[in-house]
Amino acid sequence: MTRVLGLAVMLAAFWLLLSGHYTPLLLAFGASSVLLVTWLAHRMDIVDHEGRPLELSLRAPGYWVWLAGQILLSAVDLGRRIWAPQPRIAPVVRATAVSDMSDVERVTYANSITLTPGTLAMNVEESTIEVHAVDPALIDELDAGAMAAKVRRMGLG
Repeated sequence: MTRVLGLAVMLAAFWLLLSGHYTPLLLAFGASSVLLVTWLAHRMDIVDHEGRPLELSLRAPGYWVWLAGQILLSAVDLGRRIWAPQPRIAPVVRATAVSDMSDVERVTYANSITLTPGTLAMNVEESTIEVHAVDPALIDELDAGAMAAKVRRMGLG
């Protein structure tokens, strides 16, 4: 029941954020739509262990800020690699381990890899993610595990 209430709270907050109008009629419509969607999700039994809006909402902003910084640093690094007089690009495809991750954590990790310039998650398996990178050092950084540890700390699994 906690997950259903968490879903309702997150939907209401999202609706209020996007609406920007707080007249009684629109608030009633918003509350009605939140209640309807929450009831339907509960009735369809799709509010499960992978959908943790409240727990995720507390940890996700910190991860997003960190990821935005990594995206910026990677973009600068990739720009330097490309625009250097002797470009330092040696494309490679290699698998990186993702042991002890839930499905949601694995998908979040793969998406984070793809969002980071210079790397692309190509294939997600149970225990590995196949990654294309412009330089083997970028996959070595993934193998070091900083990004995977940040994803695990979000508590998605």
